Amino acid sequence: MTTSITNFDFDTYTVVHPLQDAPEQKCGGEALGKFGMTRNVKISLFVLRGYLLLMMGMLAYQILVMARILH
Repeated sequence: MTTSITNFDFDTYTVVHPLQDAPEQKCGGEALGKFGMTRNVKISLFVLRGYLLLMMGMLAYQILVMARILH
């Protein structure tokens, strides 16, 4: 099946480059306020914090071993 564009009106669409478009109003986060976290979210964030601290400790250890400060 083919589509014919003989009846297509090319004047109805305008293409505007994003750099030449008018800037849009940004939403601020000040009006949002605090939101509650469930117990599962708090536990997940605590586990993530522990994981990141462990990885940073392992990285620091490897750097000290490579610098021959630790044997």
